[in-house]
Amino acid sequence: MHADPLTNALNPGLYIVATPIGNLGDLSPRAADILSRASLIAVEDSRVTARLLHHIGVKRPMQPYHDHNADAVRPGLIARMAHEAIALVSDAGTPLISDPGYKLVREARAAGHTVVTIPGPCAAIAALTLAGLPTDRFLFMGFLPPKAAARTSTIAEVAGVRATLVIYESGPRLAATLTALAEGLGDREAAVAREMTKHFEEAVSGTLSSLAARYADAPPKGEIVVVVAPPGAAAPATLADTDAALAEALARLPTGQAASEVAKALGLDRKALYARALALKG
Repeated sequence: MHADPLTNALNPGLYIVATPIGNLGDLSPRAADILSRASLIAVEDSRVTARLLHHIGVKRPMQPYHDHNADAVRPGLIARMAHEAIALVSDAGTPLISDPGYKLVREARAAGHTVVTIPGPCAAIAALTLAGLPTDRFLFMGFLPPKAAARTSTIAEVAGVRATLVIYESGPRLAATLTALAEGLGDREAAVAREMTKHFEEAVSGTLSSLAARYADAPPKGEIVVVVAPPGAAAPATLADTDAALAEALARLPTGQAASEVAKALGLDRKALYARALALKG
């Protein structure tokens, strides 16, 4: 443990502490120990963290630290880390995941302060474990933009990414987001996870369109995680596709390099493409 063995005081620095996403029983003993001994806790909402501290039977000084005041508050926190243990928490889950904490970590490291992580719950990872979708590669997207045009653009950017997508959303916007995902990605398999670690925890699976219909007239409460399956296997390239790609590459590259580039892009045999490229040139 990062503590002075004589005084049992925590060593100065920044302690990143993951907190429960619902069930208070998920607070780890190490996290509880750090929170009980920190000189100051930087919090999203002091009312939320006060309930957590009450659960473990301690009172500690708190400093609000969120999107709206982070730039003003950060220098003071960095200064205090030189001689005090400062803990960072979010309202739920792991700090820095979809919140402004990374700048505090970056500046603490730049100032030469010790940075320690106390890992624990994370809604994105919890939802992945419930969804029953591939987990070997996933892309965390946080909250999508609220405005329709920006949301559509963001979805288009990731349409070809061969990974499971993990998205945070609120109840009132859930159906619209599921509809936009279906329009932008195709009607993929997906899951909606909510109330995780609580009594009514659920993960509802289905296609994006069926889930959009399910929640259209009954938006659920609380924070939600949407998990979307990766795109299916790409259709094999046709001869016309191959010739078009080769013609474009031959306009820029020697025959061998053009064949190599198209072979890699389309997953085809280079020798066959080289012969085809020679035929096209002839």
